[in-house]
Amino acid sequence: MEIILLENILNLGSVGDKVSVKNGYGRNFLLKQGKALRFSKENQDFVNKKKDELNQKNTEVKNKFKEVAKLINNKIFIFNKESKENGELYGSIKPKEITNLIKEKVNAEISPSQIILKDDLNKIGEFKADINFHSEVKANISIKIDKIQSK
Repeated sequence: MEIILLENILNLGSVGDKVSVKNGYGRNFLLKQGKALRFSKENQDFVNKKKDELNQKNTEVKNKFKEVAKLINNKIFIFNKESKENGELYGSIKPKEITNLIKEKVNAEISPSQIILKDDLNKIGEFKADINFHSEVKANISIKIDKIQSK
């Protein structure tokens, strides 16, 4: 499927680029989220006329994400969880829990799909995670999982 991008997308292209993607990705994500248009001569002309406006919008979004990235970059977020004797948790920590903790601690809105975990968070220890806000804005956080102290 050939599409024209309406915003910069990591590993795909920038505003106004004509790219080929798999049908499902194009239809179910890019078109549905308003990040792209199907490729046609009319759409290409439309995007060329709107390119400055789209780049301006893209810059505003990027600057907003830079502010959030500054708040959380290189911070440590601590979870206290029950664990087994060997240090394994009874359940793993999911991106949704991480976004809730970040919102609670620094009042920053992050969607779970922006969090990229390098490991499964299913044992006591410290883990690294990347947060991909925008094709040009990223942040790194540490997630520390401590055992709940029994009384």
